[in-house]
Amino acid sequence: MDNNSRLHDFLNTIINTDTVLGLKKIPDESVDLIFADPPYNLQLKEELWRPNQTLVSAVTDHWDKFSNFQDYDDFSMKWLSECRRVMKKNAVIWVIGTYHNIFRIGKIMQDLGFWIINDVVWIKTNPMPNFRGTRFTNAHETLIMAVKDQNSGYTFHYKSMKIFNDDLQMRSDWNMPICTGSERIRFNGAKAHSTQKPEELLKRVIISTSNPGDIVLDPFMGSGTTGSVSKLLGRNYIGIEAEKNYVSLAEKRIAQVKPLEMNLLNYPAEEKPPKVPFGELVSSGYIREGETIYSENKKFRAKILSNATLVSEGINGSIHSVSAFLMGKPNFNGWHFWFVERDGEMVCINDIRKKYIFDLK
Repeated sequence: MDNNSRLHDFLNTIINTDTVLGLKKIPDESVDLIFADPPYNLQLKEELWRPNQTLVSAVTDHWDKFSNFQDYDDFSMKWLSECRRVMKKNAVIWVIGTYHNIFRIGKIMQDLGFWIINDVVWIKTNPMPNFRGTRFTNAHETLIMAVKDQNSGYTFHYKSMKIFNDDLQMRSDWNMPICTGSERIRFNGAKAHSTQKPEELLKRVIISTSNPGDIVLDPFMGSGTTGSVSKLLGRNYIGIEAEKNYVSLAEKRIAQVKPLEMNLLNYPAEEKPPKVPFGELVSSGYIREGETIYSENKKFRAKILSNATLVSEGINGSIHSVSAFLMGKPNFNGWHFWFVERDGEMVCINDIRKKYIFDLK
């Protein structure tokens, strides 16, 4: 069976097995994005009670227990090595953790050759209080964003995330609540999974670093948040989960998700407009030979020759070189310097270029 056939068998499914064994089933360089929420190795020694004598529902699951740090490091080395193997050359990996494990994870990732792009802090707007009053309230988790090596190209929708953030650069501190209310998956009245992540967190990860149709891998699928959001956003997913009850829970949850229409999943802000030389505007008649063009305040003017060059004050050259000469600068962007007169109004030639590009579509 070839790699494509093997991969197709796992698309949009959850492999019910140990993480490392599940990863070994996936072909080399086959996934576009990984979101990993591994065991935190919290090392809890005793139960935690609130002041009102109710028991705190903490992470006491058997899958979060390791005999010592070396045991945890060995486990982390194995699954991270396999993740690096299955990542495409330009894939992105995100790993989330707390102070209990994220520093160990980061070291191992660097030892394996991963190149860290960002560490993102998820600031919980509604964190669990510190009931004992012995330390600061732990109100955040850290996500490591990385690629296979320093030379990896990778998907990052910078412009789209900036627009998402009201035209301000998206920062590496993300404020959002932990799962509560209807988003929290429950079973017999109790939390179905102790470390369920909010869908908004996965939306930001998936939207910013993948494209529709990409393959998103979650080696610790848990309650299925990654699969649910991937399906919603038109991505394929592969999940790995050792606990059979979680697999059943996640499959039912994902089955209820209705994907968004494809026309809602585009990234128009990321599209690069085609390169249009000034001569193309002249040859197409959007700007005419022999026409006079001006600087915005009409301090400078130039005549357009038949070869689409400009002549001004005895200088002949491109829209850029002539504007640079007139401004006394080594170089200058002529697209924003020159204007033409249309119906009594001054119109920037860059706006003429935009109209030409629009008319081409």
